[in-house]
Amino acid sequence: MSADRARIDPRGPRFGAGITAVLLLVDVFLALVGAGVVATVLLAAICALFAWGAFAGIERHPSGRLFRALIRPRLQPPTELEDAAPPTFAQGVGFVITLVGVALGAFGLPAGLAVFAAMAFVAAFLNSVFGYCLGCRLYVLLLRARVIRPA
Repeated sequence: MSADRARIDPRGPRFGAGITAVLLLVDVFLALVGAGVVATVLLAAICALFAWGAFAGIERHPSGRLFRALIRPRLQPPTELEDAAPPTFAQGVGFVITLVGVALGAFGLPAGLAVFAAMAFVAAFLNSVFGYCLGCRLYVLLLRARVIRPA
């Protein structure tokens, strides 16, 4: 890995995933209780946040900035930093999944919205609670299969 690649505190994406998981859980609930329009709007906002992380980079994501400003100063320095490319790729995966959910909600299919929001919730929950990033694992698999190249 070259020295100019972005390196991040791995606790930042976990913090952001926790916020995202809570928002997605609320969204699934709203979709299931019949508040489809509200659920669609909320999922669109979450989708926009995923887009921000995917296209601007995980280090510029609002939850990352919040983590660096409010949380990281209260913690010990990280024992190691990680490459920003896998979590940034994971934001892209979240963007695609939530975009499908938003489209389904916009077409009046709140059950479809709930399914895709739930899929995104599972991924965010696994990352925030267990530090297991499904999108990061997908990134590594695609690198090994030579489907994508390192950033």
